[in-house]
Amino acid sequence: MAILIPFSFLLVSAIVFAPSALSLLNSDAAATFKNIFNGIFLEAIPFVLAGALLSSILHVVIPEQMINRWIPRNPLAAILFACSIGLVFPICECGMIPLVRRLIQKGMPVYMAMVFILAGPILNPIVFGSTYTAFRTHPEIAYARMGLALLVSISIGFILYITLKESPLKLSNSTKHNGSSSQHHHEHDHHHHPKNRLSAVLVHTADELFGMGKYLILGCLLTAGIQTFIAKESLTAIGGHPFGAYAFMMGFSFVLSLCSTSDAFVASTFLHSFSPGSLLAFLVLGPMLDFKNFMMLLSAFKVRFVLFLTFLILSLVFIFSFLGEQMIQHLN
Repeated sequence: MAILIPFSFLLVSAIVFAPSALSLLNSDAAATFKNIFNGIFLEAIPFVLAGALLSSILHVVIPEQMINRWIPRNPLAAILFACSIGLVFPICECGMIPLVRRLIQKGMPVYMAMVFILAGPILNPIVFGSTYTAFRTHPEIAYARMGLALLVSISIGFILYITLKESPLKLSNSTKHNGSSSQHHHEHDHHHHPKNRLSAVLVHTADELFGMGKYLILGCLLTAGIQTFIAKESLTAIGGHPFGAYAFMMGFSFVLSLCSTSDAFVASTFLHSFSPGSLLAFLVLGPMLDFKNFMMLLSAFKVRFVLFLTFLILSLVFIFSFLGEQMIQHLN
């Protein structure tokens, strides 16, 4: 009931102070805002739904022990295997961190788990399909996104393999034991009761869809607002600056916290105002590191490790995005 208090305050404020702005609802700007929002949302929602469904099937049906048994012992093979998991088991970044934390507790090396977190939400067929659809007139951006995500993930995997000497998890041994035990019973129930499994898939899909949907709607609203109410000359000025475009798009992706299955539709609306490299930075950084993922990382891992990982992601995404833009320009 407490949430009704601020909601009521906002409602009263809107009634008292907004009458003079109601004429905006019938303006061309309002129509443009509505069209942009509907266009982005309706194109993105099928991919979000598909991602939520497949993520739920993996979460409920595929036991984590099965994945753990396939872990290679060779570091290079382990990193490449972690990059390829997303191709077989598409998982949105929204549910990646809890899953990876359990895998680390079950014995997955930390460097491999971090590669899985970084690469999994991007290197999967649903994300490639959504990116290719969003940039149907510039398909090279879809391929460049996959390649850039692969390079950043592999680089960070090797850096963590060399530098990481202790577990960055916050959990104690007793917590690990209890978590593993409860997860075992959770998986046991799902795998031996088909009706329960189907129900769990549907419930988890609904949770995923609503969890991701609020970020998608927020992202669509903010993007439509920027496209409608900010002068195109201003966006062009930002996009024309060599570093301003990267800073704006990387910051934008961090704040929006969009799902990787839908962010391409937001990025495509900036195609004529920003450089390909800054769009690539947006498309790669968001699934790897955004506000919600940063907070989830802090809840699961030590602060020092999260800050080090953040520095690596920001640096490598910027460097490889800049190099990727040079390659795209050379090919064109």
